[in-house]
Amino acid sequence: MNRTAPDVCARMKNDLRCFKFLSDADTEILAPYFKCRQVTAGEVLWSEGDEAQFAAFVMSGRIEEKKNTEFEGRQMVIGVYSEGTVIGEFSLIDNLPRAVTAVCLEDAQLLLLPREHLERLLVEHPELGIRLLKGVLLTLSIRLRKSFERMVAIF
Repeated sequence: MNRTAPDVCARMKNDLRCFKFLSDADTEILAPYFKCRQVTAGEVLWSEGDEAQFAAFVMSGRIEEKKNTEFEGRQMVIGVYSEGTVIGEFSLIDNLPRAVTAVCLEDAQLLLLPREHLERLLVEHPELGIRLLKGVLLTLSIRLRKSFERMVAIF
């Protein structure tokens, strides 16, 4: 995992743009639960089938998620995600392996939320943890609705 300079990490945690639904006081409480990571273009964040240990909130850059098809060596792009969104969110909900491969398309800054940090947040600050999970679920809901629209457009 790439290391991030402490000042860059502090700026990322102070600029939690993807949490517009939380107050400044909430984000101050939330910040220590996140880890910072800078990734470079071409870097694979995780591969389909890997153990899922964290979700990532994209602070800058673009991340592509793709899924293996039934044809060996062929993948389908599921989506390209940029600033203000969450990826790998299933890891916060289940203990299943990664469903997709995530590749960095351009240099990016991420805030990682390990599953164990979320579990600690839910114990220490349950209302804040619930609001965070509601935000993640809202993102999932929007993404799922868009995928429905894309599927029917194919047929």
